Amino acid sequence: MARFTKSQCRPCPARAQCTSTADSARTVGSAPRELRDLQLRVRAEQQTPEWEARYAVRSGVEGTVNEFAHGHGMRRCRYRGQSKAHVQHVLTAIAINIERLSGLPPTEKAPPSRRPTAF
Repeated sequence: MARFTKSQCRPCPARAQCTSTADSARTVGSAPRELRDLQLRVRAEQQTPEWEARYAVRSGVEGTVNEFAHGHGMRRCRYRGQSKAHVQHVLTAIAINIERLSGLPPTEKAPPSRRPTAF
């Protein structure tokens, strides 16, 4: 961490780009060396074809999960209880698969939520 006083910041040409604080001092920090080295290593690994092939699988799954959550209102379950929620998820997944197989476009918005039933 480096801390600069107001008098040190005044002649700086990049002063307009800084954020202000209550005491008009600036604090600049950087990540610890171990974390920075780890970030550099991981970023370099992300440029390899092997990593991109693994990530391609994940990105396909992410799209499916996003469709499930946002396209079909699965952020909230209609029923209470883990077993009933599981049945709802399985049936919704079946409906999504049928929808994909039929070639029809997915619904534009989630159905309105309803109160839980006794079942």
